[in-house]
Amino acid sequence: MCAACLAELPRRPRSACPVCALPGLGGGPCGQCLRELPAYDATLALFDYAFPIDVLIHALKYRHQLSVAAFLAAELCALGESAALGADLILPMPLHVRRLAERGFNQAVELARPLARSTGLPMELARVRKLRDTPPQASLARDERLRSPRGVFCCDRALDGLHVLVVDDVMTTGATLNELARCLKRQGAVRVTNLVVARTPAPA
Repeated sequence: MCAACLAELPRRPRSACPVCALPGLGGGPCGQCLRELPAYDATLALFDYAFPIDVLIHALKYRHQLSVAAFLAAELCALGESAALGADLILPMPLHVRRLAERGFNQAVELARPLARSTGLPMELARVRKLRDTPPQASLARDERLRSPRGVFCCDRALDGLHVLVVDDVMTTGATLNELARCLKRQGAVRVTNLVVARTPAPA
């Protein structure tokens, strides 16, 4: 991608809420996070989920254009290396085994692997399982998105005292990431930071 196109990508503003990455109050937490903190502690997002980032992510997930993962992962590394300071392990968002078999790969793993190499942090692929194959968040109404992930993750290993860096492609309402963070903290994680390629500008 040329420098001119890179400069026009819809990057998230620096003033975004440090907890959920939605518009904040001059770099502070947004009103929703002030009213009710989520289970995760912080979110770093590279881009708004808008053109052309939405097209690139769609090409990666549904048209198997893995070359897109290399570009997005390189961009994510530039942001993620600072986020990884103090983290103990990298956890790509798990896929259900059925979805993994259909797609043939987990896009979150493809995004997280270069970050693990550049930071030297271990990348955990088996510690957390997704118990149900939930519908894609984009296909659900907002209230369904909030309900759908409840109880969907299982972690059977201790995470006592660990700071977990969760990597995912898109954060929509944050419900899935919140449920994953809740699962991790039940196992003893003390901090969960989300590192995502794109964030929807506002809950849909």
